[in-house]
Amino acid sequence: SLDPLIDEILGYTRYAFEGRVEGTGEGVVTASIVDRGGIGRELRSRLDDNPELRGTKHRVAVEKVVTLARGRSDGRTVLLVASTYREAEQLTADLGDLLGEDAVAYYPAWETLPHERLSPRADTVGRRLAVLRRLAGHDDVGAPRVVVAPVRSLLQPQVRGLSEMAPVRIEVGREYPLGDLLRDLAGAAYNRVDLVERRGEFAVRGGIVDVFPPTAEHPVRVDFFGDEVDEIRTFTVADQRSTGETMTAVVAPPCRELLLTDDVRARARRLAAQHPELADLLGPVSEGHAKEGMEALIPVLVGGLELLAQHER
Repeated sequence: SLDPLIDEILGYTRYAFEGRVEGTGEGVVTASIVDRGGIGRELRSRLDDNPELRGTKHRVAVEKVVTLARGRSDGRTVLLVASTYREAEQLTADLGDLLGEDAVAYYPAWETLPHERLSPRADTVGRRLAVLRRLAGHDDVGAPRVVVAPVRSLLQPQVRGLSEMAPVRIEVGREYPLGDLLRDLAGAAYNRVDLVERRGEFAVRGGIVDVFPPTAEHPVRVDFFGDEVDEIRTFTVADQRSTGETMTAVVAPPCRELLLTDDVRARARRLAAQHPELADLLGPVSEGHAKEGMEALIPVLVGGLELLAQHER
C-alpha cells in the first residue's frame, strides 16, 4: 500500500506507452499523455517536445518497478546510494529536474582503485570536495537536499576533515601578493607548468597567472597590477587565447585529497626509512612534491579516515 508514503495527491499525469523494450534496456519506447489532473495540468512535460522515453520514465518501462520513499522533514540531507556510476548520474539528473539543480549533488567515486598507484582525476576530487564543503556549510549555495552516490564512493574510506580544505579564492580589486598566491596554489596540490593544458595546473609569466581549477570548464588568466588583482578572464587551452569572458572572482579548490602538510611529510620520511622499496613514492612526498599514485598510501600518511556516511550533516 502507498498510504504510509503519501499524505495527499495534488495532481497526476497518465501516460500511454508504445514500443517494445528489449531485455538490455536499449529498445525505443515512446509515450503520449492521456490526461492530466490537479496541478499536473500546469506542469510542462519534456514529452511535449520529444515523445521518446528517457531517464526515469525509460527505466520504469524497462524494469517495471517504481520505488517510492519518504524522508523526514528535519532539514537533514538525504543520501541516495546507487549501484553504478551510470545509475547515480541518471538519478542526479532526474532528481535535479524535480527538485532543482542546486538541491541535488552527485558525489563521485574515484575512477581508480585505492591500492593502485594512480591518482584520481583532479575534476573528480574537485567535485567531491565541493559536495563535502556544502554539507559542512562552507558554501554560499548551502547544503543539498539530496546527495546521490555510487556504492563505491560510500564504501571507500576518505581522509577525515576533507570539508575543511579551503579553496584558493581570487577576487578582482583585492590584493593578493603574487608570492602568496603561488604558495597557496602549490599548497592546494596544483602543479606548476610552463603552459596550462590540464585541470589542476598553473603557470606564471611576469604579473600574469594562469590557473585551471578542477571543476571549471575553462582555465582562467589572472592579471596583476602590483599586488592587486586587476582582471580575471577565461581562455581556451587549444590556442591559449582569451574567450572574451571576464569574471569578478574565481574559486580554485584543492586538486588532491592528500595535501602535503608538515605532518604528512614527516610520516613519509619515517616510512621511507622503514620501507626502502617505497622510496620512489615516499621520497618526493617527504620533500613536499606531489607524486602520481601517492593516494595509495593515504591510510598510513594521515591521522584518520572516515566514510561518507559518517560525515556530519
